[in-house]
Amino acid sequence: MALIKENMFVEFKGVQISQKEIFAKARQEWKDCGNKVKDLVSVNVYYKPEENKCYYVMNKDSDSEMTGSFDF
Repeated sequence: MALIKENMFVEFKGVQISQKEIFAKARQEWKDCGNKVKDLVSVNVYYKPEENKCYYVMNKDSDSEMTGSFDF
């Protein structure tokens, strides 16, 4: 069976952002805080297009839980 290539994009007011871009930026936030990508277990991102901002929770319910936001 062939692997299906899937992509997801959000478009709002002429701006298009891909799921890949959102998660790449979230991983970069994790690394910028001195963490290693190998220690990242879960990433939940909530994109609010009207604010052009992503809110995230990484490693939810663990000692290394991290929350924050970034603009897009």
